Amino acid sequence: MEERTVMEPGLVAEEEEEEEKEEEEAEGDLAGQFLQLEKELSALLKALEPFGEPVSHVYHPLDYAWEPHCHFVRSYCCSPKRVLFLGMNPGPFGMAQTGVPFGEAWHVREWLQIHGKVHKPSGEHPKRPVLGFGCPRSEVS
Repeated sequence: MEERTVMEPGLVAEEEEEEEKEEEEAEGDLAGQFLQLEKELSALLKALEPFGEPVSHVYHPLDYAWEPHCHFVRSYCCSPKRVLFLGMNPGPFGMAQTGVPFGEAWHVREWLQIHGKVHKPSGEHPKRPVLGFGCPRSEVS
């Protein structure tokens, strides 16, 4: 099991290249297709006009927590399902910390056994830092 892994942006070019290689190798499987679709939709969302006041910070966990998100998708989205429930809990102590939908750090790390590097997001809110799997707070939503 991996300990708390929060990294500064831009420090892991080699690791990111390795991740991209793994994604390319598995493009044809269900999880790979799902991840590709997520990347495409994420790019469309980023192209939208920025929010105005009172919104001051927007986190993009599929950017800075892509590695654990991929681990989650490859672990739990590997066969067809009758129902697919998508979403991100709105609070700052779930997916914003781990990249796993509806996943507070303890449950993602201990129960789901998901791991991976979580980088610091750009434009982090000082009162809502991303601590990754070391986040001590629970998500109440």
